[in-house]
Amino acid sequence: MSKQAFDIDMAMERLRTAVRPYPKAVMFQLAEDGYASAFEQLMACMISIRTYDEQTIVIARRLFAEARTPQAIAALPLANLTELIRPSTFYERKARQMQEISHRLLAEHDGDLPCDFELLTSLPGVGPKCANLVLGIACGQPRISVDVHVHRVTNRWGYVAAPTPERTMLALEDVLPQQYLVEINALLVPFGKHICTGRAPRCSACPLLDMCRQV
Repeated sequence: MSKQAFDIDMAMERLRTAVRPYPKAVMFQLAEDGYASAFEQLMACMISIRTYDEQTIVIARRLFAEARTPQAIAALPLANLTELIRPSTFYERKARQMQEISHRLLAEHDGDLPCDFELLTSLPGVGPKCANLVLGIACGQPRISVDVHVHRVTNRWGYVAAPTPERTMLALEDVLPQQYLVEINALLVPFGKHICTGRAPRCSACPLLDMCRQV
């Protein structure tokens, strides 16, 4: 079939409708549930690393029922914190990192987590992906976080051409309108999980088929 020129405004509008029946991306769902502080978003993002969303949201809610602040995380016995974030992948290491972060914030920032990319990425276990999610969701900064879904889908569209998520992030920062930098992650996580899947994508059900280059 002949393809239309890719229109990102139209694509975003169609994506909003397409993902409505599916569970929201976990970080955005937690923010809607009231866990919207920078620290809560950071703890949830750390839990999510190499962990399925379906597990992440359960684990994060269990943790936040017990501790939602650096003060509370730091006060937990390490064994208790470790147990709370099971079965997140690498949960023992993550628990130690969470407490190290909490103690550092208490010592250096009076228990607050500043909305600062350099500070966030200096914390143990925190990379650009989590830092940008925190800054985008909790702090309202125009930051893009590129996971496997954002990487795969935007390259499949032909909107960017980049070999890794890191390079895709840089490419999208150059071409994606600023107002979509945060939202694209919220949309492409469910879209990539349920429609534009890694294997056997559901192209016949895709509302962007007339624009997608199907790379």
